[in-house]
Amino acid sequence: MTRIAILGASGYTAIELIKILLNHPHAELVAATSRQEGAPPLSSVHPSLYGRTNLRCEDLTPAEVAQRADVVFGCLPHGASMAAVPTLLEAGCRVVDLSADYRLHDPDVYSEWYGLAHTDVERMKTSIYGLPELYADQIRGAKFVANPGCYTSTSILALTPLLVYKLAEPKGIIIDAKSGTSGAGRSPKLGTLYCEVNESFSAYSVGKHRHTPEIEQVLSDRAGQPVEVLFTPHLVPMERGILATIYATPTGPVTEKELLKIYRDFYADKPFVRIVDHLPATKDSAHTNFCDITLRIVRGKILIIACLDNLIKGASGVAVQNFNLMYGYPETLGLLPQPA
Repeated sequence: MTRIAILGASGYTAIELIKILLNHPHAELVAATSRQEGAPPLSSVHPSLYGRTNLRCEDLTPAEVAQRADVVFGCLPHGASMAAVPTLLEAGCRVVDLSADYRLHDPDVYSEWYGLAHTDVERMKTSIYGLPELYADQIRGAKFVANPGCYTSTSILALTPLLVYKLAEPKGIIIDAKSGTSGAGRSPKLGTLYCEVNESFSAYSVGKHRHTPEIEQVLSDRAGQPVEVLFTPHLVPMERGILATIYATPTGPVTEKELLKIYRDFYADKPFVRIVDHLPATKDSAHTNFCDITLRIVRGKILIIACLDNLIKGASGVAVQNFNLMYGYPETLGLLPQPA
């Protein structure tokens, strides 16, 4: 069994991660950290865990966590993660970091978009980006993986085949994406209160969403040339899910049938990407680790529609996918839906 600790165990991402790991045959949860007073039982922070675990939320230092665990999943906010990761790695732990602290490779870009100076620059520059569909070879056996963001996973998976095969122009790409409110986290904020969100639909962080440079960095790496996107996120009154409608200009004549075949071939050995003929909906991939993608040609433009569960394929599910690859387990272990 692999002993596992979770840093920042009180949030939505953490509860999904815990649920997956409790059903994983090679995972043993040994520690869950939180700054809540009194070391409350994990089941009081997340009542759905009642009767499933006796763990308590403890305010442990990274050094104390490292004494108990073989691998650590970091569910901390940006800024806090880079303070913990070096100690954990130096103590011999493997780490899957779900924060944004190590996704970008340029410290100046990180500082510009996150408003912080990075304190672990050398590791940041060489971190492995944890999107298994594109970086599985680097993830296998790795000690440290930077888990991708939810909007980024949706957008990158949707666009990569087009850009790898030079089927679309690398500039002028429009990503119009919508997310459920869980993407904003569990901490109460005015903009995600029920009365603010219910019966409403709004854009936010227009032109300044922090996933923009992450999307461009990975797509540029895969395309072998600079990629620029216009990314606009929207908040919709639902709990979970992301749906992105993406517009790209083709570099030459191409049909829908050809595009669908190219995508199916590209993701043929990727168990969690489903290329579908129908228009996918968020309910189709909710509570799963699947990303559903389809394509259309409309008035000379390529339209891609992609959706996934922001808490699972956009966070905790792909984190376990990375864990499986790091330890040599089957990539799908603990992640495929159980038969009804």
